[in-house]
Amino acid sequence: MLALLKTIREVIAHWWSEFTLQTRLMAAATLVVSLLMSGLTFWAVNTIQQDAQLNDTRFGRDLGLLLAANVAPLVAENNLAEVAQYSQRFYGSTTSVRYMLYADEAGKIFFGLPFWESEVQTSLTIERRIQLPADWADNPELTMMRQHITPNGTVTDVFVPLTHEGKYLGVLAIGINPNPTVVTSSNLTRDVTIAVFVSIWVMVILGAVFNALTITKPIKELLVGVKNIAAGNFKQRIDLPLGGELGELIYSFNEMAERLESYEEQNIEELTSEKAKLETLVSTIADGAVLLSTSLQVILVNPTARRMFGWEGVDVVGANVLHYLPSPVSVELTRPLYQMAAGNGYKEGAEFRLTLTEPTDRTVRILLTNVLDQHRESIKGIAVTVQDITREVQLNEAKSNFISNVSHELRTPLFNIKSFIETLHEYGEDLTEEQRREFLETANNETDRLTRLVNDVLDLSRLESSCRIYHLEAVDIILPIEQTLRTYQLNARDKGIELRKEISPDLPLVLGNYDLLLQVFANLVGNALKFTESGGQVAIRAYLVEEELKIEPHEETHQSKLSPIVRIEISDTGIGIAPEDQHAIFDRFFRVENRVHTLEGTGLGLSIVRNIIEKHHTKIHLSSEVGIGTTFWFDLAVFQEKTALVHNNNQMLVEGSPLSESTTTASLF
Repeated sequence: MLALLKTIREVIAHWWSEFTLQTRLMAAATLVVSLLMSGLTFWAVNTIQQDAQLNDTRFGRDLGLLLAANVAPLVAENNLAEVAQYSQRFYGSTTSVRYMLYADEAGKIFFGLPFWESEVQTSLTIERRIQLPADWADNPELTMMRQHITPNGTVTDVFVPLTHEGKYLGVLAIGINPNPTVVTSSNLTRDVTIAVFVSIWVMVILGAVFNALTITKPIKELLVGVKNIAAGNFKQRIDLPLGGELGELIYSFNEMAERLESYEEQNIEELTSEKAKLETLVSTIADGAVLLSTSLQVILVNPTARRMFGWEGVDVVGANVLHYLPSPVSVELTRPLYQMAAGNGYKEGAEFRLTLTEPTDRTVRILLTNVLDQHRESIKGIAVTVQDITREVQLNEAKSNFISNVSHELRTPLFNIKSFIETLHEYGEDLTEEQRREFLETANNETDRLTRLVNDVLDLSRLESSCRIYHLEAVDIILPIEQTLRTYQLNARDKGIELRKEISPDLPLVLGNYDLLLQVFANLVGNALKFTESGGQVAIRAYLVEEELKIEPHEETHQSKLSPIVRIEISDTGIGIAPEDQHAIFDRFFRVENRVHTLEGTGLGLSIVRNIIEKHHTKIHLSSEVGIGTTFWFDLAVFQEKTALVHNNNQMLVEGSPLSESTTTASLF
């Protein structure tokens, strides 16, 4: 409590110190005179009112007792005509009586002045009564008085019981007007008080006008100077010969203008440079960034955001961002942006995932963040971060498809294995030797199928691992081709497909990994057989071609030479691949059978092929036409006595030597 009082005292002291001496004196004089006159007026009016109330009370009681004593016998005799005449004469002879009312024992009024009419005995007659205390009849000597305020002053109400020879007859109510002298005195006091107050405030107003006339010109000059400073004109100066606090203010203003002018000259270039750095930094951010004001106008936007929202060539800076956002984004962000700009507690950092169709199909993640001042109290703007998560969504979708495919592929052979094993276990004795052998063969084939599926997943994982090391060496390409043909010869014969090889004679050795190349041929030939109908052909070709390589030696001239390479083709006369599928055929988990709805597979074979071919620092190509067939082809480097290929970042270093000395290997990461 003491601390609060101390704080209030300090605030008042600081507020009072800001006033000039002239203002302080005027305020003090006004306060003293106002308090003095208010006190005198209150004392005078209060004294007059107390005396008036006392006199009116005494006069009313005496007058009521006198009138009651004179009319009581007449009321007892029920001589109401005489009561009316007497009361009329009494009422007309004085101005002190406001009204007179007579009521019987039950409080029913039977006569009154100054307004009274003969009672009309109809069903619409309104019965007027005086509500008296319950014990009024038991106290015939009791006189009751009260006062009520009217526009002409306070009227004293006197209630006197009417008794005759000890018998209670009713009540007399009489209203006494206020004393005219007292009213006149009170009015005079009120007028004098009003005149004094008017005089005081006239003096105050005159003093304020004088004070205003004294400082109006300097204040106007100072106002013009402040506006010029706010507009950026730091050369503004005020030259007025004034002293006191106003003179100090003008001097401080001129000093402030000089410092601002100096600061502008010294720092405008630095501020411009910092702004350029900030804009450059924002423009290099991989994510889209948009800075908005509290009125949702665009302050800054980087090229990534322009590209995502299709704002290239559109001047959106200074415009309302909601007018230029794509429709799905505008619908989702309108309410959050307005709530954040108003500072009404909208959840900061909220994430919105939206799919855009223009200018390109993409999925984006949008984050909204408040930009606060240095004290983190008020909102200065809103930062909008836009991230392109299209690849992430595609990978998640591919992962889901892969899990679904693998689950299905795993479940099918496992179910078949379990079914045949259970049959052998439970009914083995009832089966013939041929049936048992058939069941075991089926279980064995399903086990091989399950093994291939798991191996595909493991192979792809090993190929994509950056820690896996593969060795490249001199390989006779005919050997893995012939081994592949032998492996699939029976399969091709069963399906009625001709499996051919077209190998050029005297092919040189190639630089590669035998096991990996064998896996490439197995996948490509297996796919060709899978999608080729009976009566078709699958061919493996290998021939020598020459590729022009550009060489940049240390000399000034640039040279080029022809380098021999071996090209391998695997072609079929199958169903072919639609153009819309060709761009994704090598992606993980992508299956053409998802579209043709015929054969089974994991969708990993061609992805494994692509990874293996990339390990050999070449690329696999595709040429296909629906209903005609498909051809896959890739090139392999010819092994030479001295080969030097230098690559950085998970690429290879190969050194070769003559085969007569040793087998040359290379580490490939």
